[in-house]
Amino acid sequence: MGKQKALMDKLVRTFQIRHMLLRQALAECLGTLILVMFGCGAVAQLVLSGGSHGMVLIVNFAFCFTATLGIGQIYCRGHLNPAVTFTLCLLGREPLRTFPVLFLFRTLGAFLGSWIIFGMYFDALWDNGKGTLIVVGENATTGIFATYPSKHLTLVNGFFDQLYGLISCISWVHDGQDTHDQGSRAFNSGYAVNPARDLGPCIFTALAGWGSEVFTAYFYWFFVPIFAPFIGAVVGMMVYQLMLGYHVEGKAREKREEEEKEEQEEMLKLSSLSTKESA
Repeated sequence: MGKQKALMDKLVRTFQIRHMLLRQALAECLGTLILVMFGCGAVAQLVLSGGSHGMVLIVNFAFCFTATLGIGQIYCRGHLNPAVTFTLCLLGREPLRTFPVLFLFRTLGAFLGSWIIFGMYFDALWDNGKGTLIVVGENATTGIFATYPSKHLTLVNGFFDQLYGLISCISWVHDGQDTHDQGSRAFNSGYAVNPARDLGPCIFTALAGWGSEVFTAYFYWFFVPIFAPFIGAVVGMMVYQLMLGYHVEGKAREKREEEEKEEQEEMLKLSSLSTKESA
């Protein structure tokens, strides 16, 4: 028992990362990896089985369940979403330097999560496309990993779809809750609202055999789920702050100022008493 404890202590001293931002980045990377692994795994089961093994509700549950695990919250907020981090930086609740680092590591986590799902369903993916990895069409499989629009959806409509996704749920972040709004919007363009969750799988599928068409398909659709969530998050933040946030924060500030004033008055009283006693 003593040897095991000594070994564990040695491993902790050897591998412990002391830089807090790097700790946060690794935690967010793991959280995004698990989010994509669970969520895209459910999508893969649904698509590759032709609907016989799974349903849309299972996909919803997979994404939402993983989001509620709160992986990464030991070092940071654990929301796994660069668009949310961006709004927190604008509000001054996170240092601006955290944004690019966390974005990079979340994208890496999504990339690795896609790689795991690709390995798990490798044979089924090739069988589904009869030896070909298809981007667009009846047997397309890129939608397992990243989000793509339905046939009826235009770029403008899709942009507002993603915009709405972040506007509708950004207020939960500022109340200390999670940000994953996995509801009825899947009919239009899937479950993006997270730039890293979409960009990582896009890069992976391009490298894994689907090719550069993953970026050019549907009139360069891949730009929409990457950029629209940032705008949606900022708009959602502004609406929330104007309607509720600033008022709540103002009330809390007033209360804090009153408490500080009372403390100062108490200190002055104690100081005057001690002066009288010494006199």
